[in-house]
Amino acid sequence: MLSPMYRIWAALLLGGLLAPGLRPVSGIDISTPSSVEAVNGTNVKLKCTFSSKYKVNPQSVAVSWNFRPLNSGSDESVFYYHETPYPPQTGRFKGHAVWSGDVTRGDASITLQEVPPTFNGTFVCQVRNPPDVHGNSGEINFRVVNKVSLSEIGILAAAVGGACGIIMVLLGIFVAVRYCKKNRMDNDIELHSREQEWKDPTVW
Repeated sequence: MLSPMYRIWAALLLGGLLAPGLRPVSGIDISTPSSVEAVNGTNVKLKCTFSSKYKVNPQSVAVSWNFRPLNSGSDESVFYYHETPYPPQTGRFKGHAVWSGDVTRGDASITLQEVPPTFNGTFVCQVRNPPDVHGNSGEINFRVVNKVSLSEIGILAAAVGGACGIIMVLLGIFVAVRYCKKNRMDNDIELHSREQEWKDPTVW
């Protein structure tokens, strides 16, 4: 008697022989940046592009954006598109998410407006283009940072620039003093020579 494992393999083999007209399911290829950083209170575009084996039909393409908080809570709906944009009417993303894509160009991007720190987490982009409904999803690790007056690099650059400025000023003063001393010495020598000429009548 055949074991259950052999029965499964036999069924798969028979299915392949009896249904040669079936084609393997293709998958949509979705691309997103791995991480995005935005300053608190600013607008930022979450870019999501896709490519499909089948021709894109604007009437059937569906785009969904979801959000996974840092505390690994349940996913939240951010945005949905099917023929027309459906921005969120409730929740933390109400009034913050707008459509920025063009499905005919393989663009499923959205823009987040006036991002607050509560948007820290993972945004997931999913696209379906029937019959191409399988494939990967794009995930973006999103981080909101507070706006600062000067970054560490800016402070370092300012310090270096200030030090260089002080050195240039000191160098200028040093050169000016040396120049003034030289002129004074030349004038003293010339005056001394004239005095000698006046005192010695034999000197012509």
